Amino acid sequence: MPHKNLENLRSQRWFAADTMRAFAHRQRAQQMGMAREQFLGKPVIAVINTWSDLSPCHAHLRERATQVKAGIIAAGGCPVELPAMSLGEVMVKPTTMMYRNFLAMECEELLRSLPIDGAVLMGGCDKTTPGLLMGAISVDLPIIFCPAGPMLNDRWRGQTVGAGTHTKIFWDDYQAGEINQAEWQSLESRMTRSPGTCNTMGTASTMTLIAEAMGLSLPGAASIPAMDAAHSRLAWQCGHNSVDLVWRDRRPSQFLTRASFLNGLVTWMAAGGSTNAAIHVLAIAKRAGIDLTLAEMDGIARKIPLLVNIFPCGEYLMEDFYYAGGLPALMTRLTDHLDLSAQNMMGQTIGEIISTAKVTDEKVIRPLDKRVSPLPTLAVIFGNLCPDGAVIKPFAFSEKFLHHRGRAVVFDSNEHMLNQINDPALNISENDVLVLRQAGPVGAPGMPEWGALPLPKKLLQQGVRDMLRLSDARMSGTHFGSCILHIAPEAAVGGTLALVRTGDEIEFDYSMRSLKLLLSQDELSQRRKDWKTPPPIYARGYGKIYLNEVEQANLGADFRSLTGTAPTPEPPIY
Repeated sequence: MPHKNLENLRSQRWFAADTMRAFAHRQRAQQMGMAREQFLGKPVIAVINTWSDLSPCHAHLRERATQVKAGIIAAGGCPVELPAMSLGEVMVKPTTMMYRNFLAMECEELLRSLPIDGAVLMGGCDKTTPGLLMGAISVDLPIIFCPAGPMLNDRWRGQTVGAGTHTKIFWDDYQAGEINQAEWQSLESRMTRSPGTCNTMGTASTMTLIAEAMGLSLPGAASIPAMDAAHSRLAWQCGHNSVDLVWRDRRPSQFLTRASFLNGLVTWMAAGGSTNAAIHVLAIAKRAGIDLTLAEMDGIARKIPLLVNIFPCGEYLMEDFYYAGGLPALMTRLTDHLDLSAQNMMGQTIGEIISTAKVTDEKVIRPLDKRVSPLPTLAVIFGNLCPDGAVIKPFAFSEKFLHHRGRAVVFDSNEHMLNQINDPALNISENDVLVLRQAGPVGAPGMPEWGALPLPKKLLQQGVRDMLRLSDARMSGTHFGSCILHIAPEAAVGGTLALVRTGDEIEFDYSMRSLKLLLSQDELSQRRKDWKTPPPIYARGYGKIYLNEVEQANLGADFRSLTGTAPTPEPPIY
């Protein structure tokens, strides 16, 4: 370890001087029961904890924070736990995505405004990983991300049950009368049977794997189950290592490179991860000053085989991925596509990390010649309906809809759709195209996970289980189906999606990565003249700030004033 240079300790600007202001800082620390020896001349490590009583994915993080703090103390640091907004999926309305940028701001300003030298970031539920990383990368202090870990597996009627994925499957079966109410209530109480993130390859595990691949978590961290004893040990190790990072002044800007992000993208594609990662990785990259585009993601997706056999694309769950060797094992299959010289926060290269790793279950992590699907994890679509791009999860599509032309059935809002979709009088068939708008960053607002539009009950009862669906919304990473998502520009800002009418013909061609509204340019121009900007939903508060600041999905949906790497001055201590 390098010589312990107190000049590296940002916290000592608050505590060390012989001034009245420093006296007051020391005084208030002691008011909380801390001895001078706890914080003077020692790294002060923030434990940014997104625990909440309404965040089931993070229900164990209060206990894990105790382990993190024990690791910090053992390494000679001073831990301070700082609560941050807990973005538990499902509970937060209108959508956690609306508050991802809020968490990013909170994390950044907690670290900047307080006497902090480094941080352990505790999260894992979908938006907490990108939110914490965006904020911490912007402030550029030494950090380690400690993922919450996936929940335990469940089984029902002899089949493996994955959180989120089977909720949608069982709901359709319930609507169709194939599951009775007693069975439905039984599923409600058991499908998510422990704290932890979704045990499928949803957005949570997608983002924690990407974070690990980029070098922001300790090796193997992303797949450790939340309730495994190894998770407590991980928390302790994160705390212990964070002190070393501070003494070494090891900041994200010193190891996060373009190669780091490309390694993250390769991991995402091989794992069959969520389409939501497209937005989050773009936003994180912009905070790090790394230039990435949707088109580049599509190019990588075409090259990378889908190897991880986990719901919603496969048969297994994250606990099985952990037993199979986790991310280091998966990376041994991908060496031709990875930059093995890229480093993690500790200074280890990817090559060093995976040198002793091996796959222990080839049913879960497939060999290169036995990929889970011939179709890739992601495809980026362009055309007159989405000139700035849209995304799909090709392996989740029904083959018949990979090239499809159909009549549009348009819903102007999620409420409109929910009110109409099960109306027996709705004029709709399996080959029509369901269209939802006003579901993007501005229109919804917050771009909720409405993209897996429900199928009409009358078609479900006929045995229909998929249709081509398109929207400016997102889709849960746990879901599946022939859904075209993230259409940009969105309808609320005048994208072509705003001009579609029921009865219009829409053509999708996966092989050409094309989505077209089959109207003449003259007709489109006339409709654009008739279109009026919808009135803003919020007149004040965070909602108004969000509407004024949010960028479109193809740019990462961050706030305009938060992107980039322009320096922010340190707060004056006087």
